[in-house]
Order: sequence, then C-alpha cells, then structure tokens
Amino acid sequence: MGKTSMSRSSKGSVDLTRCEAEVMDVVWENEFVTVNDVVNAIDRNLAYTTVMTTMKILEEKEIVCRGKKIGRAYTYSANVSREQVRVGMLKSLTDQLFGGSARSLVLSLMQSDAVSAEDIEAVKEAAEKLGDS
Repeated sequence: MGKTSMSRSSKGSVDLTRCEAEVMDVVWENEFVTVNDVVNAIDRNLAYTTVMTTMKILEEKEIVCRGKKIGRAYTYSANVSREQVRVGMLKSLTDQLFGGSARSLVLSLMQSDAVSAEDIEAVKEAAEKLGDS
C-alpha cells in the first residue's frame, strides 16, 4: 500500500493528538518504521506499548498503513502527507475557534506574543507576492 492521492477532506479533517503528531514526525522522516524505531527516535520516554497503541490508532484513522513484517515487528508507512495533516488541522482549528474565518485566525495569531517582528515581516512579504500574482 502506498500514499493515498485523494484528499482526506472528503472523509473529514485529519486531526492528530500530541502523541500521534510526535509519532508521525518519525514516520514522515522515514520510508517505513517499526514501533521500536519510533520509540528510539522520540526524545521523551514513551513506553513501547504506548507507541504500539498509537500506531494502531493511526492505522485505524488511515493515517499510516501497516506493511511487511521484519522479524516479529510490522513496518508502518505514512498514508497521508504532513501537508494534508497541516491543512486538515488548520481548517479544523479555524472552524472550531474562529467561526471558519481565516482572517480572524491570522489576526489573532499576529496579535499574540508567539509571533515575532520577523514573522510579521515574512507574512507581509508573502501577502505582497500573492497580491502580485
């Protein structure tokens, strides 16, 4: 099984928990992984069983697909791209917290302490480029 080319938005947005996102970061960086690969790659101390359960949940959500067995361990690969997840989670956040208004989301973010002057300048430049096209 390979990556799906269809947009997951037709099935609903792709939302990840913090733990699922950490696991997917490892999966996206590799062609395929085992549960043990993920346990070893994550910086915080996660139990093997926690990662295995997370992989099963991701498989049920069709975010990863289980592949061939290497020894006693199955391999897993990404079934959706990082960008598909970003788009889905951003849409979900926009809908849930900003009434579907991307403008409200951007303005709220721009007014937060999390955004630097450099970030604001980069957004201005990106907006200008969009306006030119």
